[in-house]
Amino acid sequence: MRIGGTDVNTAHTLNEAPLALDASSLLARCRAGDAEAMRQVIAKNRVRLVRVAANVLRDSNEAEDVAQDAFLKAFREIHRLREDTAFSGYLYRICVRLCMDRLRSRRTVITEFDASCNRAGTVVETKVLVENLLDTLTPDLRATLVLREMEQLSYDEIAEMTGVPVGTVRSRLHVARERFRSAYVASMGEGA
Repeated sequence: MRIGGTDVNTAHTLNEAPLALDASSLLARCRAGDAEAMRQVIAKNRVRLVRVAANVLRDSNEAEDVAQDAFLKAFREIHRLREDTAFSGYLYRICVRLCMDRLRSRRTVITEFDASCNRAGTVVETKVLVENLLDTLTPDLRATLVLREMEQLSYDEIAEMTGVPVGTVRSRLHVARERFRSAYVASMGEGA
């Protein structure tokens, strides 16, 4: 296909993302209400955003809702974002905070396990056990542990996303790891 003397297929081969612009140009287009720029931002960030939300919430349907809400809020408030601030970091902060809000609004129920049913014998059993153990943690501890261990985020990134100091992240992570480990050992010991 030729547009203005340029073969679009060749242009695509030379430039792997012909519509992709640098982040600041894309952000400026989003601020101006450019729907195509917004679609590019969504396409670029959607999968990871849903994965982060699913790992924190452990519910894929709810994760989709949170991701959509995060995009809506980010685009609605994009005018508040400083020019030099990375949009993706801003978007992930919104997502994590929405997840935290949802976790806090859930009724906290501490579950007990039947250790004989939760031995880590298979991959599926291990996943079920981990999910059950994560359910015993408070929302703040669970989110911190998931962001560090599953999403492999740095302490600084977690602090920025959750809106707490790095020292608080370190403290929460220590407590979350200890509680998770203790619950895991207890569940394995009772079934042995």
